[in-house]
Amino acid sequence: MAGTPAAKLFSLLEVLQARPSATGAELAEALGVTERTLRRYVQRLVDLGIPVDSERGPYGGYRLRPRFRLPPLMLTADEAVAVTLGLVVGQRLGVGAAVPAAAAALAKLLRVLPDPLRERVAALQDSLGVVVPPQRGADVDPSVLADLGAAAGLRRRVRFVHRSAGGNDRQRSVDPYGVVFHAGRWYLVGHDHLRADLRTFRLDRLRDVTTTGERFTPPDDFDPVAHLVRSLAEVPYGWDVEVVLHIDIEAARRLIAPTVGTIEPHPQGALLRVGAESPQSAARHLMMMGVPFTVIRPDEVRQALRDLAAEALKAATATLYPGSTGGGSGESDPHGR
Repeated sequence: MAGTPAAKLFSLLEVLQARPSATGAELAEALGVTERTLRRYVQRLVDLGIPVDSERGPYGGYRLRPRFRLPPLMLTADEAVAVTLGLVVGQRLGVGAAVPAAAAALAKLLRVLPDPLRERVAALQDSLGVVVPPQRGADVDPSVLADLGAAAGLRRRVRFVHRSAGGNDRQRSVDPYGVVFHAGRWYLVGHDHLRADLRTFRLDRLRDVTTTGERFTPPDDFDPVAHLVRSLAEVPYGWDVEVVLHIDIEAARRLIAPTVGTIEPHPQGALLRVGAESPQSAARHLMMMGVPFTVIRPDEVRQALRDLAAEALKAATATLYPGSTGGGSGESDPHGR
């Protein structure tokens, strides 16, 4: 680990705060110094009033006194830029629970940075652009998000009142497997004891969230993100559409997001199963993909494609001025363009 003695001293503090205890050999390796030099750094910390306890012997080591935390936050230039990037991008992408807190955190960060670094970070904040359009859903209370995330990490059951899309409130007891942010909304994925099955809940529809003392064991290798993606793709729509895309399966998976529909291999390409609000919306989206396809079902989508083709043909042959063929010299244009 390269750096000045002061930098190594701060690095030692970070390691000690991150680990309950560490041996001298472990700390020396982390800092890239000898154990003799490490002992000097430890003594420097003690001289500065930082309570580092040491234990001698083959299993001895160093640790910060329990419940001791350094109040000031000290960041290098690169760390300050990284934190700014995370906060600003979170705001711009519409991470609802983080937006108010992110603005306050940025303001505090700018106040405590040295002048040259503050100017650099402020300039970065003002000039940073995010191409992905923000997708703002309903805002979520940051404390609810923190409580559910902690409960999932500690494997503690939670209870809350859930309001359904129809406006009905029900008390739920859930083993939280994970919290996921997707398309502007926060979701909780877990085992719902009321339904005795996996369920997904929008966090903005939860209230009175409490963590109980009951513990649970999640399924082995369960992936909350993958489950959420599958469940969103399987949301029932008015029309179930099956289409063969005449491209290879990998190209189809790059083209179709997992939350849109399911993709399976097919002898003539890739089989797409997707839900649609109407045959017309399905036809428009299929044409926008820009790849050859064949509709398997329903026949109403075939008819919607024919109607769409007729509209396209009409638009291709229409003219603005009488006698114009649409591709002539423009003599019929009254403005002479």
